[in-house]
Amino acid sequence: MTRPLVLASASPARLQLLRRSGVEPVVRPSSVDERQVERRARETDPDLTPEALVGALARAKGEAVASSLDGREAADLVLACDSVLEVGAEVVGKPGSADLATTRWQSMRGGSGVLHTGHWLLDAETGRSVSEATSSRLRFADVSDDEIDAYVATGEPLHVAGGFTIDGFGAPFVEVVEGDPGTVIGLCLPALRRLLLALDVPWWSVADPSSPTPG
Repeated sequence: MTRPLVLASASPARLQLLRRSGVEPVVRPSSVDERQVERRARETDPDLTPEALVGALARAKGEAVASSLDGREAADLVLACDSVLEVGAEVVGKPGSADLATTRWQSMRGGSGVLHTGHWLLDAETGRSVSEATSSRLRFADVSDDEIDAYVATGEPLHVAGGFTIDGFGAPFVEVVEGDPGTVIGLCLPALRRLLLALDVPWWSVADPSSPTPG
């Protein structure tokens, strides 16, 4: 029997990655205020790195969801993730508006960046938790204003880290990915395996090879 895994995220991309690898999680999104968490983290550490930032955000989300588990979920595993894009000296998250998404793309096109994803995993049964941040370097296509406008109009870039995806409408506009593509999508499966092993949980304790794989 597989161990239940609670995914502390509303991201359909993360859910799909898990399902394709045989993991069927319980989805429990966090209501954590990301801006407030980031503000507190930067007050504590003015030199906060992008890796440390995504780690703090993932942990805050995971702890919030873990605190809401009921007695029947006391043996569950809780996974939380968060991603940011580092472009030059700037670290950005979700644009949130069409205007900001457009501005971001106008500044990113033809350039490069690094996508950082933090992972935090808790074994609610033992209380042990582990974390890891992964990073992938990207090169963006030199897209035109018309291409940017059409992409922003899809609504996709407004609510994803950096304002783009590589598993949706944004895929044609990311020319190179150096590193694990899952990191860019929002969940690095090799990192998850390492975190599970650090908690003495084998991969096949959460993944069921007989489960249907979505197309």
